[in-house]
Amino acid sequence: MSATPWLYALGAVVLLLGLAVSIALHEVGHMYPAKKFGAKVTQYFVGFGRTLWSTRRGETEYGIKAFPLGGFVKIQGMLPPNPGDEPGVVRKSNTGMLTQLAFDARSAEYEHVAPEDEPRLFYRLAWWKKAIVMAGGPVVNLVIAFVLFAAVFLTIGASTATTTVDSVSDCAIPSSEAGRTCTDEDPVAPAKQAGLEPGDTITSFNGDEISSWDELTRAIRANGDAPATIGYERDGTAQTVTVNTSVLARTSLDDPDKTENVGFLGVGPTQVYERQDLLFVASTMGDMTVQTVKAIGSLPEKMVEVTKAAFGAERGQDTPMSPVGASRVAGEITSSELTTVTDKVYSVTLMLASLNLFVGLFNLIPLLPLDGGHIAGALWEGIRNGWARLRRRPIPGPVDVATMLPVAYAVGAVLLVMGVILVYVDIVNPVRLT
Repeated sequence: MSATPWLYALGAVVLLLGLAVSIALHEVGHMYPAKKFGAKVTQYFVGFGRTLWSTRRGETEYGIKAFPLGGFVKIQGMLPPNPGDEPGVVRKSNTGMLTQLAFDARSAEYEHVAPEDEPRLFYRLAWWKKAIVMAGGPVVNLVIAFVLFAAVFLTIGASTATTTVDSVSDCAIPSSEAGRTCTDEDPVAPAKQAGLEPGDTITSFNGDEISSWDELTRAIRANGDAPATIGYERDGTAQTVTVNTSVLARTSLDDPDKTENVGFLGVGPTQVYERQDLLFVASTMGDMTVQTVKAIGSLPEKMVEVTKAAFGAERGQDTPMSPVGASRVAGEITSSELTTVTDKVYSVTLMLASLNLFVGLFNLIPLLPLDGGHIAGALWEGIRNGWARLRRRPIPGPVDVATMLPVAYAVGAVLLVMGVILVYVDIVNPVRLT
């Protein structure tokens, strides 16, 4: 077997192992505070399906299941008994299908609860302790993301575009047609006409000194189809050239979802790694958090695109992926002959960091069965009980999340369908690097 398939497999395995470890630590984020607050934790498993291995330590069973694409911690007493029932005794039936769901769930919840476990049931915890336990998982993912971002940016550095030319386009192609080869109908790129070459360092544009790639990009775009005098250095010699930039449809710098007609020169920058500080790490993670929240908001729309791709439509590069798709992309990165070992480590680590950021934020959505749904219930309990204290009324007690189980089942079904679709499309029509 050649080196490339081995490198492809290595990248895929590294990413999947990283996800498995992230999942395991996510569940530790729930289990550790639960145990510290005195709740009884009976199971800690990574994965779903058939149990491959397990061992018991004290009152908790630890194990690994066949499908390591998730995990769970079993904390006794997540659902409070039905109001009016004796402690530890739950009625077995009730009228109404939705109500019956809640009563069936309670029955299953308390089937293995012994009388001595009553004081340690989760629903008896103070509201703020419940919130900490349920927020522990997503917070762990966010911490993992920060640590991975920091590990990359503080050691390798951030990939930074310089004003040194890496590539010169042969022709002017709109961004909507990016990736295709030039044809006789395509106009020659202005940089090609001007004779710019890879290795040239651009120092000025229309008399203004250029110190960064961002400055150069904005100057070119603002120039439209007007003449541009470009100062550059080649082999240590300062030179100038004048050429008309052309107007081309390009993705907006301020809104990636928009396209605008801007000035175009046709040069690509040389990328270098520049080590950064913790402030840069925090700033970058903040920017990516905003982008991730927007991506989560657009998920329904993107899933429509993914579903169309299942039937042969073109797969967008910015569409969501399952762990299967992400591992394939990681494999392509590590097996590419056009990147260095540093590039491979940089890209795969940032992928894993971004996935942890997504998982952490996604789990904070205030809907059951996600962690955010339980956090919302705990916060509402705190608000409700606090308001009762202010009014000197009896404390209402714990919020009954069992009443939201129909919503949880519906959301769970949607997530399951989304997962199946993503895995299928990632197999038959995957996102590929260009």
